[in-house]
Amino acid sequence: MNPARFVAHALSAPAWRASLEQAAEAGDTLLCLYADAVSCTLYAIVKRPGQHDVMSLSLAAGEDYPDIADLYPAADRWQRVVAEMTGLLAVGEQVDRRPWLRHGWPASFVPLRDVPPASLPWQDRPYNFIRVTGPGVHEIAVGPVHAGTIEPGHFRFSVVGEKVLRLEERLGYTHKGIEWMATQRPIEEVAPLVARSCGDSTVAMSWAYAQALEEITGCAVPPAAELWRAVLLERERIANHLGDLGALAQDAGWALGMTWFSSLRERWLRGQRHYFGHRLMMDCIRPGGVHLRDAPSALHEMSAEYAHLRQEVSALCDLYGAHEGLQERLLGTGCLSAQQASRCGVIGLVGRASGQDQDLRRDLPWGIYQALTVPVALHGSGDVAARVAVRFDEIQNSLLLLEELTQRLQAEQTSTLTELPALPMHACAWGAVESWRGELICALHVVAGKLTRLHLHEPSWNNWPALEWAIMGNIVADFPLINKSFNLAYAGCDL
Repeated sequence: MNPARFVAHALSAPAWRASLEQAAEAGDTLLCLYADAVSCTLYAIVKRPGQHDVMSLSLAAGEDYPDIADLYPAADRWQRVVAEMTGLLAVGEQVDRRPWLRHGWPASFVPLRDVPPASLPWQDRPYNFIRVTGPGVHEIAVGPVHAGTIEPGHFRFSVVGEKVLRLEERLGYTHKGIEWMATQRPIEEVAPLVARSCGDSTVAMSWAYAQALEEITGCAVPPAAELWRAVLLERERIANHLGDLGALAQDAGWALGMTWFSSLRERWLRGQRHYFGHRLMMDCIRPGGVHLRDAPSALHEMSAEYAHLRQEVSALCDLYGAHEGLQERLLGTGCLSAQQASRCGVIGLVGRASGQDQDLRRDLPWGIYQALTVPVALHGSGDVAARVAVRFDEIQNSLLLLEELTQRLQAEQTSTLTELPALPMHACAWGAVESWRGELICALHVVAGKLTRLHLHEPSWNNWPALEWAIMGNIVADFPLINKSFNLAYAGCDL
């Protein structure tokens, strides 16, 4: 990893707030906010042109930090999680003090700071949803348990008739304690834990973690491993887009599209099991390189697979566009304007559908992406149709990248895994990967030769608030379609 991708700045509280004010005025995106409870240090990662700035703020015991939710609305939820998990509190007139995670532990218990007792009595704290009042206004509560095979999440709609005035989401039901568990294990056992923190992004999660750990240890990854990592990442992107396009067709009542895309995705996943030994390619990326079964011998099969998928996706794209009933449901539904997307700090696929010209593979490339030309799929209408179009374009773009990567691999004969050096005594590093949803970040902190802090930031954290904007003014019946067009993680990493 190129160390210049992340530049660290240790700041005082006034300078920390002032730097974030300048970043917000310049239109720079706040990617994540997290804290280390042991050192009482807060970290804000801002994406600027050409680099990521990591702005740290060290606090004295019991000291608060300045609220930044007025600058970056998505930070409201991050501040709530920081408060619950580390005990560090934001101070300001508009700070939201409601709990975010729902696990019934006492308010006095701080998981990333306190030693867990043998047992914790359940304390179910009430959650005060924001009320909307007025003539004809009523509430519809959906979840947290849903009809399908899906993680829990609660949606509270305030509506007049069928029109949605406001949506408030409550997540946090699926907090698994990944970040705490990582610090209790030997470093060689952390990679499998990271790979299982978000199943549909296991490749991206594993690569971001490997980036950070390789940076800390000074490990050089073999060139062939960099090529294979990109193959795995682009295949993961395609698999998820195929699934989403089928699910969107189903939600819009187009059974043919749902069936065809489901078949394509299933064949794609079976191919991955054949090439890599796992349908989701879990544990293929490891610190130091990749661990593959017999994928190198299947390069010719992969090339034929890419050509076949390209033809089928092109045919389905034409059918999608020609289906008047389907387009009636997609066009103008769930609009997220460019201004709203910018204000909410939206990233990834959802942002590109609202005209946000950003993709980490092109803007701040790592590994083999530094030698590739990555086309970026952009659409400006910000509706469900635009998010569908971005998925179609990204499948075709990823297939082009896969063809080039396959050609490079056929000429590459070097090894794919190198031994990872021991952890240094004190270090910190960050990894960033453009997952299929958007930019994903992994932070690692090592103290006295031991991992003391792992933070995994899945892009759904950035985009959930924007879904609340996109549904306003639409009818309740269109929510499943709008929600699926975002397709955000309910669990992600400890959502």
